[in-house]
Amino acid sequence: MDSTPNLHSSFFCFFLFSLFLGDQQHVVQGSRVSPLGFRANMMFVFGDSYADTGNNRKALASSWKLPYGITFPGKPAGRFSDGRVLTDYIAGYLRIKTPIPYRWRKELNGRVKNGMNFAYGGTGVFDTSVPEPNMTTQIDFLQQLLNDSVYSKRALKTSVALVSLAGNDYSNYLATNGSAAGFPAFIGSVVNQLKVNLKRIHNSGVRKIAVTALQPLGCLPRSTALFAFEQCNGTENALVDLHNQLLVQAVNDLNKETNSSSFFVLDIYNAFWSVFNRKEARQVSPTFENPFEPCCVGVSAAFSCGSVDENGVEKYTVCSNPKSKFFWDTVHPTQEGWRAVYSTPVLQNSLKLFW
Repeated sequence: MDSTPNLHSSFFCFFLFSLFLGDQQHVVQGSRVSPLGFRANMMFVFGDSYADTGNNRKALASSWKLPYGITFPGKPAGRFSDGRVLTDYIAGYLRIKTPIPYRWRKELNGRVKNGMNFAYGGTGVFDTSVPEPNMTTQIDFLQQLLNDSVYSKRALKTSVALVSLAGNDYSNYLATNGSAAGFPAFIGSVVNQLKVNLKRIHNSGVRKIAVTALQPLGCLPRSTALFAFEQCNGTENALVDLHNQLLVQAVNDLNKETNSSSFFVLDIYNAFWSVFNRKEARQVSPTFENPFEPCCVGVSAAFSCGSVDENGVEKYTVCSNPKSKFFWDTVHPTQEGWRAVYSTPVLQNSLKLFW
């Protein structure tokens, strides 16, 4: 999904500094929770495009192309949305600055004290078609930083982790001709590997670890497009249910094994449904139109949001008001969509488990 950014450009370096140092007043206002005996000082982020804030290589990822980033920060900045993503809202809840992407750790080393984002769009617990680090390698990056004394195990005792798994392993399984009969077993292998990853993060010293439930994949626009954006794919969502059931069991097992309450599930699944059902959504954002129809789409099936032809001509359309849409493109929510998800009572209740 991308290639190495040109760090020789002084303008680009200035852009990075202004984005990650100057624009942090944007951080979403945190929930006014009074932690009892624990306050997170750092956040470490692992996973995929639902959490990535700029790790993917610039030449390959749509997140570095217009019209991504048009709402925040006003230009493409590596987020797979028109603006802020889940990571930004969780950081705001914790009252810490959004952690810097791992790719920019040397250019922005003054910000490592807030933690670090190791998430890469398009990746999973296993390798996918996207040539970026899978979650095992992302955790290796944290371990290397510990080995290099960028962080200490003691410092990590006041840290939390956000782990996002939004389904790239499953997309890759289907793209490589995985069988329908073998899908349930593959889901089991994904969750088992995720469990290994969560335990590694905990063993590194991180105090609390939130892992996202899998969102209703059958309701993403790439699936609902087959039904004129009017209904979800029930078969896909049945597989999502299996993933989430296994995930809850894995998290319960980890808490028993470690005799702790360090691990918990961030209920993205029911938060998405709360918005789709427009119960909480009316209170949070009464302007949402059809929640399954995206704001930014390719002009035909051959193109996608951000596509241009060989002459640089845009081959996508963008809605007039991204705030009126839940989805930005065929997979990712808009900033307003993420804000609505974050604001649901179900997600707010999940977030309390950080304490």
